[in-house]
Amino acid sequence: MSEPLDSHDDAPGRARFVQVFVAQRARMERLVSRRVGCRATAADLVQELFLRFWRRPQVEVEALDTYLLRCAGNIAIDHLRSQGARERVNDSLLAPHQDSHASEPEAALEAGSDLRRIEAALRELPERTRQIFLLNRIHGRTYADIARAMGLSQSAVEKHMMRALEACKASIAAEPAVPRKPGNAPR
Repeated sequence: MSEPLDSHDDAPGRARFVQVFVAQRARMERLVSRRVGCRATAADLVQELFLRFWRRPQVEVEALDTYLLRCAGNIAIDHLRSQGARERVNDSLLAPHQDSHASEPEAALEAGSDLRRIEAALRELPERTRQIFLLNRIHGRTYADIARAMGLSQSAVEKHMMRALEACKASIAAEPAVPRKPGNAPR
């Protein structure tokens, strides 16, 4: 039986969500604390997770306790990624200004090349997979919203997203094609 995560019209569903969340809170905080290395940050992230679920529309899941633990692990990963991004930005701001100018053209060329390869990989995806990817990454729609709009299960949407993200990752990992000058055919 599925359990609703949130519904303003469903007081028993909200009460059940709070009951399961409170029962899992200590486990979620331990999991997040192990990943981020700080109990206070873990407590803050688990509280943020609660607020995210409390504010969102009703979502049906099979095992709410397991789902919350998985979400807690994901929020820890998201936190570490954003922390790493902030550190990279800070490092680049503190780096000598002259050195950054020397690599700007190469970085711009590499970024442009990566973008073209990602766009090509997305064009090769099945239409439904590409549409799901664009709805999520470009238009900011949640997996649940996409699933409802397209008449799919959330699991199916997640699988399409994994396929799209793997294609993007593989396109960047692949060696870029070296452009040949006209008249320089391989022998």
